[in-house]
Amino acid sequence: MKGWNIIVKILALDSSGLVASVAVAEDDVLTAEYTVNYKKTHSQTLLPMLQAVKDMIELDLSTVDAIAVAAGPGSFTGLRIGSATAKGLALAMDCPIVEVKTVEGLAYNLYGTDKVVCPLMDARRNQVYTGLYEVSDGIRVLKDQCAVDVADIIAAVNELGREVIFLGDGVPVYKEQLENGVKVPYFFAPAHMNRQRAGSVAALGEIYFKEGKTVPAAAHQPIYLRLSQAERERMEQEAAKDGQ
Repeated sequence: MKGWNIIVKILALDSSGLVASVAVAEDDVLTAEYTVNYKKTHSQTLLPMLQAVKDMIELDLSTVDAIAVAAGPGSFTGLRIGSATAKGLALAMDCPIVEVKTVEGLAYNLYGTDKVVCPLMDARRNQVYTGLYEVSDGIRVLKDQCAVDVADIIAAVNELGREVIFLGDGVPVYKEQLENGVKVPYFFAPAHMNRQRAGSVAALGEIYFKEGKTVPAAAHQPIYLRLSQAERERMEQEAAKDGQ
């Protein structure tokens, strides 16, 4: 495990949601970040973005210490693309992977706030990928990332009884429910902080790398938290057959 005084270079990827993002951080400095939130698929954007970053900062991939990736939860397709890209790079570069939980990376956008941070990623079917965090100095998990009904996380926020900041693509989807249900003072994060950023994944990745929290490339798997729609439909069909 490297010591805290060692310079570390992290290449970070996040394709867990609607946003595609690539970043490079070295010695607590964000050298580059390329983030796009548009209609194109991550299979179309992620590798060209990585190449653009590499060219712009003349990045020698052999100097990268680890690949940090938003490991999930999130879009099943997006997670697979991000994980496959991270694994391929790490295998070719012979370096480890740092798995950053997607919701923790999203919360880390708001580093320094004294308020509770509640990321909300739309998981469909009135559910969100979420959690509760303190990020005033580092990151402290109050409620680990989970897939729950919106009403459940609203209840957890109310029970905590503290000021809270919401962020993520679930905010506009469930904004009315939040406004009607949240009983504590609350805020919505501004545009430059309210979606996934590979810069935050890189910053957390650097911390985790120095703490020895890495996995070999071949061992990395995305964190889905729940079954895909296809898997759910298959199980429902099998249950219906069994009930006949």
